[in-house]
Amino acid sequence: MDYYGFYTGKIFDAYKYLGCHLEGDKAIFRVFAPAAKRVCLIGECNNWAESDMARVYNGQFWEIEISGVKEGMQYKYRIYGSNGRCIDHADPYGYGMELRPQNASIVRDLYSYKFEDTKWMSKRTNCKDKPLNIYEMHLGSWMENKKDENGWFTYDKAAKKLIPYLKEYGYNYVEIMPISEHPCDNSWGYQCTGFYSPTSRYGTMNDLKKFIDTCHQNDIGVILDFVPVHFAVDDYALADFDGTQLYEYPNSDVGQSEWGSKNFNHSRGEVQSFLQSNACYWLEEYHFDGLRMDAINNIIYWQGNPQRGVNVNATEFVKNMNQYIKKTYPAVILAAEDSSAYASVTKKVEDGGLGFDYKWDMGWMNDTLEYFKTDAQYRTRDYHKLTFSMMYYYDENFLLPFSHDEVVHGKATIAQKMNGDYEDKFPQARALYLYMLTHPGKKLNFMGNELAMFREWDEKRELDWDILDYPIHDAFHHYMKDLNHIYLENPALYALDYEQEGFRWLDCHQEERVVYIYERTDKKQTCIIALNLSNKEQKDIIIDTNKGNQLKLMLSTDMACYGGHGQEQTGDVIRLKEGKAVLDLPPYSGKLYLVE
Repeated sequence: MDYYGFYTGKIFDAYKYLGCHLEGDKAIFRVFAPAAKRVCLIGECNNWAESDMARVYNGQFWEIEISGVKEGMQYKYRIYGSNGRCIDHADPYGYGMELRPQNASIVRDLYSYKFEDTKWMSKRTNCKDKPLNIYEMHLGSWMENKKDENGWFTYDKAAKKLIPYLKEYGYNYVEIMPISEHPCDNSWGYQCTGFYSPTSRYGTMNDLKKFIDTCHQNDIGVILDFVPVHFAVDDYALADFDGTQLYEYPNSDVGQSEWGSKNFNHSRGEVQSFLQSNACYWLEEYHFDGLRMDAINNIIYWQGNPQRGVNVNATEFVKNMNQYIKKTYPAVILAAEDSSAYASVTKKVEDGGLGFDYKWDMGWMNDTLEYFKTDAQYRTRDYHKLTFSMMYYYDENFLLPFSHDEVVHGKATIAQKMNGDYEDKFPQARALYLYMLTHPGKKLNFMGNELAMFREWDEKRELDWDILDYPIHDAFHHYMKDLNHIYLENPALYALDYEQEGFRWLDCHQEERVVYIYERTDKKQTCIIALNLSNKEQKDIIIDTNKGNQLKLMLSTDMACYGGHGQEQTGDVIRLKEGKAVLDLPPYSGKLYLVE
């Protein structure tokens, strides 16, 4: 390893040097602890006795070679700090960790699994001109595993049950909430202790690799939720690692996050090398197809607060990391969860941006959900909450998210947020998703939303699968299947997402009737979407397209098979007269047409 590069934040594969590396019947352990007075290896390989590690390379790294080390053995570093404390730490670069509440690192052979996904890897792209329909999920609570005492759904079970489900429902990517080892289940993985260790909750390193490999062999991409902002405070992990604030800021004003965790000191080159190597580790060694980076506004601004100013060193770190990743892995997806108004998040670094492929459109999400929460009588007033997104849409490459954050902590589920009584929520939810799937931008939907769940997500419980016994929920999940597949199969709905030619308002000034009509095209195919989001039937709606000879119905949210009352069928045709068509729209409904 280039040590000067490590100190200056230029290393992207530090995990290949630091940590535990098997070499035949022995292993080499290396750890970075520059301020430590003494470091010992303790573990199963030496009966948990102290084996002193030697200072190497200017005394800031420690190293030891041990014979008789085998995969699966546990170990820790006993670090005697300059502050007089002695703490047993897990390996910051360890490839495996014990299941909580235990915290020893576990020896793993990083290269023992052989992938069989060459075909997928050779054809994958960042999906800018392709459909991207992401199913966000928490692996442990999707479906109960009765063979596990905690009920966790494992990597192995996921490969067998989740993949057919994703294909059936029309999702071509799955995004997994953080799986780096973490001590607290209800942190959902966002407060990590083992950044290089796939959590033992769901299986081993190779189990995870096999899951991703199997997804790829079924044409499903896998995105990892990556946490580069902060880490858990547990003293066996990164906190005060060598008796000093090695990974965190020394000043508590910026060192403690809003979540009670410790903020990474992105100004330090060693921290930059740690984090960017971690990002590349998941992409290189596990074949993840992308990273969704959490809380990027907390990297852009000090403590996520624009009034405190831009954190220049942190933003430079993100730029350098993203630029390297896109150069090395050009087909992977880099998505920023960023609620700020900071400009050029999705521009290339060389063009002055942060280098992400996509930015979550939190403004669209908030405006849309607030609109659908609003009583129908006020939608004439709030009409342009649904048109506003296209005023700024082309500023960034946006992704439309209905994520886990929107279905927890008293916010209500997506279906439950819909205004009105129980019966009124379903037609509105169907219209909402037609709007989402036909609006420019890539899509993300959290697990359970496709079932119209009314119970908020709980990481301790599986999804409410039994609600599909109720006809209205069963109809809704069939609607979501059909809508997703229509999205995947029609280039007009995705190919020109980020080109102004791909979208056109045909009518966005029906404030009193609360009707919206717009067009999506890839220049070869054209689709027209008509929405009535009032609680009254709207008659004699004029569609003026000046294209084609007829409109063929692809989907109506009011079809009886979806729980509606309409008698229309897929394939029904409306003839155009002088480029115009006239139709009626039931309350809380939408229709999707193909122009022929």
